[in-house]
Amino acid sequence: MTHIKHVLHSNFRIKDLVILKYFLGIEVAHSEIGIYLCQCKYCLDLIRDSGLSGGKPCSTPMDNSLRLHQDDSELLTDVLSYRRLVGRLLYLTTTRPDISFATQQLSQFMSKPTRSHLAAAMRVIKYLKGHPGQGLFFPRDSQIHLTGFSDADWGTCIDSRRSITGYYFFIGSSLISWKTKKQITVSRSSSKAEYRAFASTTCEL
Repeated sequence: MTHIKHVLHSNFRIKDLVILKYFLGIEVAHSEIGIYLCQCKYCLDLIRDSGLSGGKPCSTPMDNSLRLHQDDSELLTDVLSYRRLVGRLLYLTTTRPDISFATQQLSQFMSKPTRSHLAAAMRVIKYLKGHPGQGLFFPRDSQIHLTGFSDADWGTCIDSRRSITGYYFFIGSSLISWKTKKQITVSRSSSKAEYRAFASTTCEL
């Protein structure tokens, strides 16, 4: 590592920051038991910019009974603000897999967002307000054992009737990979949706 730094510095002017503590909005905390990654400051800035600093937090990022779709409610006049908000939520999923599904749902309506989509996005912000410092912990004594999980939500997209694939992977107890994505084709049964989700999970594995 010392040699690589020397070679880089001889060709480019670089600054050795020693132990990583902060990078592109990601905070890194080191301890004897492991490394903790979070985006607390980034999250608090997002809450403040959304005007919800004094709002009441929610216990979940989405209402379980809500199925977002291209509804007939009033279209937003400021589309860019919605896109900017969802973009910031997408970046927050770097250390917050708990909002991956909600953010995936919100990102489907970038072209024509409505008031109901904005309300759903604001609920995610309220959820973040209750846990702004939540992140990922990587214990130093974690076993090198790969474990993966997959699931599918069959035909829940009201607009396309396509299913949603979700998976995540652990090395030991450390979460290293996760994804929520709408499937490419329509599955005519829950079994087919599950098989497609399992195939995507296997490719990632």
